[in-house]
Amino acid sequence: MGVNLGGWLALEPWITPSIFDAAGNSAVDEYTLCQTLGHDQATTVINNHYATFITYDDFAAIQAAGMNHVRVGIGYWAINPLPGDPYVQGALTYLDQAVSWARQLGLKMMIDLHGAPGGQNGFDNSGQKNVKNWGTGNTIAETLQTIQALTDRYARSSDVVTIIELINEPEASDDICKSYYDSGYADVRAITSNITVSICDKFYGPQYWNDFNPGPDLILDMHVYQIFDAGQVAQSPSEFFSNACGYGPEIKSSTHWTIVGEWSGALTDCAKYLNGKGAGARYDGTYPGSTYVGNCGAKTSGTVDELSSADKYNIRRYNEAQLDAYSQRTGWLFWTWKTEGAPEWDMQAQLNGGLFPQPLSDRQYPGQCGYPSPGPEPPTTIAVVSAKNVLSGLKNLFPGLSTTIWNEIIGVASS
Repeated sequence: MGVNLGGWLALEPWITPSIFDAAGNSAVDEYTLCQTLGHDQATTVINNHYATFITYDDFAAIQAAGMNHVRVGIGYWAINPLPGDPYVQGALTYLDQAVSWARQLGLKMMIDLHGAPGGQNGFDNSGQKNVKNWGTGNTIAETLQTIQALTDRYARSSDVVTIIELINEPEASDDICKSYYDSGYADVRAITSNITVSICDKFYGPQYWNDFNPGPDLILDMHVYQIFDAGQVAQSPSEFFSNACGYGPEIKSSTHWTIVGEWSGALTDCAKYLNGKGAGARYDGTYPGSTYVGNCGAKTSGTVDELSSADKYNIRRYNEAQLDAYSQRTGWLFWTWKTEGAPEWDMQAQLNGGLFPQPLSDRQYPGQCGYPSPGPEPPTTIAVVSAKNVLSGLKNLFPGLSTTIWNEIIGVASS
């Protein structure tokens, strides 16, 4: 159980919109942010973000909240930069620092290749928006080189780095992805057997992958969102809760270790720039081709305190349903730890506002999925027995000793 450090070492406009707003309209992803600012200014701005957005205090707060893992996304350009890229360097220094912080606090880390050469899905979180060339040219070979370098760097830190995810949400053909997964798994295993390999389910669900097996110790990573479709975002809250619960049996039946590596408390797509910088939201009808469902209000850019009572109820209940469902197998990681103002997505803010359970087993809406919630360990009853009572019970074993001697022994034990 854990949380993603989204938008830290691979920037996303909706998580830190201030950085992209300050750069002007042309900065819509990390690639164009670096192009717009130029190398020197981009180096200063982005490395300042690395140094300040996530710190030791965040890791300590994550550990205090009961988490045991953090998932950190990073772009290929931090590990294996390619000629002509505008990206700047510095992320690896902070990834190394993260490993040190995690070790101090007893946390484990999952490192995820969030951006691959050529762009694997066209989302701004892959580095380049609307670019999907991964799987063509030399991009697979370049990605494998990146995974090899990443594994080699952290093979000696397997006490902390427990999982490497080969790629995040690829949209290339299934044949290309499976071939890459086979090769990537083999490359990691050629370096170490102490780090588990994770593959992304491509939003297919676990059953599709039951017969795919490049080797032992494989983790299937599911990502579950119900808001990036006009029909889904128009659901009633009760439908959100019910659909979340429905994932529990599906996950439990997986033949692989299965985690839900991304999910959130969002019942809308209202967060500023969530659908891309300058794009609107399906929920309030401002996204092209969408129909109005409701008012976004503070869900666009605000705080948990500014949310309506109904929003707070829905987020808390939705979080609980998802925790119950996603705990049915190997575990979960919430997306994401912090944002500049997206309260449906911000675990830190939700913890502080009572919308995310503390302790993690706490339930205001227990049993809503129809199967047991992962509850706290039952209290251990410790029998407190005084030395006097113990010795008095032993008296019968030594009938030859006088009552006077026994009373003296008991008196010493009681003093």
